[in-house]
Amino acid sequence: MSHVAMLIPTLDRIGGAERQVMLLARGLRSRGWRVSLVALAGNGGDSASALRAIGVGFTTLEMRKGLADPRGWLRLRGWLRRGKPDILHAHLPHAAWMARWSRLGAPVRVIVDTIHTSSTGTAGRRLGYRWSRWLPDAVTAVGEGVREAWVDARMVDPDRCIVVPNGVDLEVWRPDKRMRAEMRTSMGLGDEFLWFAAGRLEAVKDYATMLRAFAHASGTQLVIAGAGPLEAELRQLARELGIDNRVRFLGFVPDVRPWMQAADGFLLTSLWEGLPIGLMEAAACGLAAVATDVSGVREVVVDDETGWLASVGDAYAVAGRMNAVMALSQEHREAMGARARDHIVASFSLDAVLDHWEQFYRELLEANPEPRRWGAAGWS
Repeated sequence: MSHVAMLIPTLDRIGGAERQVMLLARGLRSRGWRVSLVALAGNGGDSASALRAIGVGFTTLEMRKGLADPRGWLRLRGWLRRGKPDILHAHLPHAAWMARWSRLGAPVRVIVDTIHTSSTGTAGRRLGYRWSRWLPDAVTAVGEGVREAWVDARMVDPDRCIVVPNGVDLEVWRPDKRMRAEMRTSMGLGDEFLWFAAGRLEAVKDYATMLRAFAHASGTQLVIAGAGPLEAELRQLARELGIDNRVRFLGFVPDVRPWMQAADGFLLTSLWEGLPIGLMEAAACGLAAVATDVSGVREVVVDDETGWLASVGDAYAVAGRMNAVMALSQEHREAMGARARDHIVASFSLDAVLDHWEQFYRELLEANPEPRRWGAAGWS
C-alpha cells in the first residue's frame, strides 16, 4: 500500500484549499491508499478528528513563528524519517517550501506541490518558488488560469506544470427539494428570491462590491456564510446602505449545503480566484451564479449559459446581472441551474479527479523507485 502524505499550513481555518485536501484524503483512503495529513500549525480541531475516524493519520508540527520556527523543520524531518511516505504532496506556499527544502535532510521518492490560486503573491514568494524549482518532481495547478499566471511570473516551468482540477462529490452536492422547502420554511421565505454567498470575509472576496450591488436588487434576501476580519466593517456597510434587514451574516458554517439547496442564486465577487470550490458546489446544487469575470471563475461559469459574469469591482455591473437572473422565470432559471450542474458533472467530478491523481501518483512512483535528495532531472 503506497503512502501519500498531504502537507498543509493548517486545518484550524477551513477554506477552499483545505476542504479540497480533506476531500482528496478521504477519497484516496477509500481507494486503498495509506494517507496522512501533516499541518504546519494548529491542532486540526474537528477536521482532524473526522480524518482520524476514517483512518487518515493527522500530525501537527506545532509551528508558532511560521517558517522561521526551527522546531517545525526538525519535527517534519523526524516525521518523514519515521513515517517514510512514498509521496509528499504539499498545498499552498509555506507547505510547498517546507516540502521542497526538507527533502535535502529527509529524502523521499516523490514530492508534488499544488498551486491553488492565480495570485502570485509578493516578490519574496516569487523568488522562493524560482530558487527551489529543482526540488519537486512535479507541480500542479488547480486550473488553467492559475497555471498561466504562475508560468507568466516564471515561478514554474511550463513544461513541468500540469492542471489537475478540484473535484466535487456529486452525490453530496446536488439539488434537494425537500431540504429547500424545510430551510425556506424555517426562514419564513415563500417565493422570495434568495441569494447565497460563501467564503472568508477577506479583501480578496470583495464583499463590499457584493453588498453595494445587492442594494440595487430589491425584493430579495442575501445570506453570507463565512467569518473573517472584515465582518464588523461589512455589517456597518450593510447598515449604511440600508440593507441590513435583508442581509444575514451566518459566520463560519461547517456545512453550507442546506443553504445552497435553499437558495435561488449564488454570488461571488472575488478580485481573483484559483478554481473556486464554493462556486463549483453551488453549480452542482443546480444554482445559477453571478460572479466576477476573473481567472478560475471562467472555467466554472459559462457566461449566459450556466450563469453570468460581471466586471471586477463594478457594483452596477454585478447588480445588472443579478437583476437579469431574478427576471428569469423559475423554469428558465432552473434550466440554467441544470446546465450548471451538467458542466460540473462533465468537468469536475470527484471520481474523475481521483482517477487522475491515482494515475499521476503511480507514474511518478514508477519513475522514482528510490528516495533521493533532489527533484526531477533538468530542474535547475
